[in-house]
Amino acid sequence: MLLTCLVTSVLAQPARTSLPVRPNVVVFLADDAGWGDCSHSGNRTVSTPAIDSIAQGGVSLDRFFVCPVCAPTRAEFLTGRYHSRGGVRGVSLGEERLDLTERTVADAFRAAGYATGAFGKWHNGSQWPYHPRARGFDRYFGHTAGHWGEYFDAPLEDDGRMVRTSGYIVDVCVERAEAFIREQQDRPFFCFIPFTTPHSPWAVPAEDWERYRERELLQRGANPDREKPDETRCVLAMMEHQDRCVGRILQTLQQCGVRDNTIVLYFSDNGPNTARWNGGMRGQKGTVDEGGLRSVCYLSWPAGLPQGLVVPQIAGAIDLLPTLTALAGVSRVGDLPLDGKDLSPLFSGASVEWPDRTIFSVWGGRVSARNQRFRLDDVGRLYDMQVDPGQTMPVNAAQAGIAAQLQREVQEWRKEVLPDNPNLLRKLAGAVDPRPFTVGYAEFPITMLPARDGQPHGGVKRSSNAPNCSYFVNWKTKNDSIVWNVDVHTAGRYEVVIDYTCPLADSGSVVQLACGESRLRGKVAPGWDPPLYTNQDTLPRPHGESQMKEFRPLHLGQVELQSGLQQLELRAVEIPGDSVMDLRRITLTLIQP
Repeated sequence: MLLTCLVTSVLAQPARTSLPVRPNVVVFLADDAGWGDCSHSGNRTVSTPAIDSIAQGGVSLDRFFVCPVCAPTRAEFLTGRYHSRGGVRGVSLGEERLDLTERTVADAFRAAGYATGAFGKWHNGSQWPYHPRARGFDRYFGHTAGHWGEYFDAPLEDDGRMVRTSGYIVDVCVERAEAFIREQQDRPFFCFIPFTTPHSPWAVPAEDWERYRERELLQRGANPDREKPDETRCVLAMMEHQDRCVGRILQTLQQCGVRDNTIVLYFSDNGPNTARWNGGMRGQKGTVDEGGLRSVCYLSWPAGLPQGLVVPQIAGAIDLLPTLTALAGVSRVGDLPLDGKDLSPLFSGASVEWPDRTIFSVWGGRVSARNQRFRLDDVGRLYDMQVDPGQTMPVNAAQAGIAAQLQREVQEWRKEVLPDNPNLLRKLAGAVDPRPFTVGYAEFPITMLPARDGQPHGGVKRSSNAPNCSYFVNWKTKNDSIVWNVDVHTAGRYEVVIDYTCPLADSGSVVQLACGESRLRGKVAPGWDPPLYTNQDTLPRPHGESQMKEFRPLHLGQVELQSGLQQLELRAVEIPGDSVMDLRRITLTLIQP
């Protein structure tokens, strides 16, 4: 099948004529925003003028597909390759990490002389060399976890060190991005802004919620009985706040005099995280149906792209690396074969021949396949998406040849892309990725080992079912332990700090850190028992998400570690009270190789 571009408004200028050299790039990535969460998509309840302006002033990819969940989409954006090829097969417990053989879009722009920075949610690895600073970014500020439990005055990472911030998390990260743009305005820059919203917890500034508290929802989800109206209101309030932050960045670009020569990209990482309006599509986050996969994708570049161009050809997150590098004239770094295509030929506004293609989506071993007209779902039902976006009427009988062809393609794709081990195709309850957690690189000496990456034993439990942004609780006996599988890169002396809380009456336990042949003991004191934060949430947070509290650093001491694969274990050797402590993370800092 050959397709052509469709221009839905008069072009304000021809595409890519008399281009200035080396455009800047700003990439916005929303977290859990559905296709239907922008007013440009037809949502009549919400108003997102800044996001809409990117589409109106540039190019809209009308059928753009991402992954069912967060980390896989981020990996595909970074690499131009299906996420399973790069080892990303989950969203926590280490499964979110991008293999070290992969090179990223940031690697390419940095190699071309760009200043690179990321400000927000990373979600493709926390420890060096999985950390964003090792994946092409000169600067990083935000959180590397897939979920963050504090949206106000949050503790965030600033190039390896945790800092307590002031304000709403989206505003704080955008302020850092604005500063980066102002600092780098005289040289080309690549600025990645992965928002934390509208991912839960349901927390939004009071002034935003006041506008939505009683607002009528003019459109409802495909299954109204499953929709929780207040959650939808909170999501849309988050979207309007996010939109203002997009507007702030656009204004900063304008004030710096670089807006005309900056490529701006906006998209989301998966479908909506609740059962709200999404254009009548079936599915939401976590599904491989249309509604779980389709995202808005808007690009603008006043000096190089037409205005109001709608591209009907299917596209995906895998296409963004080859497209951005082509638009900027930047050479790709790395030689692994790409799955994505350079979409820039479609941006001319002229008719372009474009062969049909198939884009594959997977989650939990379930695979669906989408070509320009049809989707084959994960149980083999074929749908004509031109007339049935809700996937209600299978057309296998009428389109038997197409169904058979897509089924063959799915089987071939499974064999080529997915791992042989079936256990790696699904999330295993309580299991941790078999790849060890890396520790001790001289170029980035701080290694944080959060609770989500550890394994509890005995009576120790996580603070919630969701490992991301959890902490260990119920540590009461000498038989209890916590283990991290680590690979120590550099032998040497390490400073050990534990982020903890402990009831005052229980202070004084002695804990031992064991790693290989090394041992370090320290006392859990003083007691520190702060209340849970209960005043941050606009609405009760979803079941399975931890309520957070203020953890304090416990300086356990220094220990000599040998290089190599080993287990790092924490165990109590003296317990004078009823419990040992709640533990958020261990930080190991290489101080003397």
